[in-house]
Amino acid sequence: QAQLVESGGGLVQAGGSLRLSCTASGNTFSGYAMGWFRQAPGKEREFVAGISWSGDGIRYAESVQGRFTISRDNAKNTVYLQMNSLKSEDTAVYFCAASLGAAVGRYPPYWGRGTQVTVSS
Repeated sequence: QAQLVESGGGLVQAGGSLRLSCTASGNTFSGYAMGWFRQAPGKEREFVAGISWSGDGIRYAESVQGRFTISRDNAKNTVYLQMNSLKSEDTAVYFCAASLGAAVGRYPPYWGRGTQVTVSS
């Protein structure tokens, strides 16, 4: 019933920007921490960024810190990932996730289907 749907992925040149969106439907994710993970071909899924329900608890992977910004609009049931200064290493399928708690954690129970981000050089 609860559904997370990502959007905003696509093809972008190195140094460019994209903004990913994740909208919850079928259920209100009140009180849920949310975050973004990504998986590149041949690689394991890795944590990218997370945000608490209130928005005051934010954490980034070292590889994206200073370039990516996570935010959320609870009135719209949406979390965003603003990606700037994109590198070819950022190419991956990006997944939205949610978990009831202060942080999204390593194994959140709710996942979107993913959106492809491809960075060309």
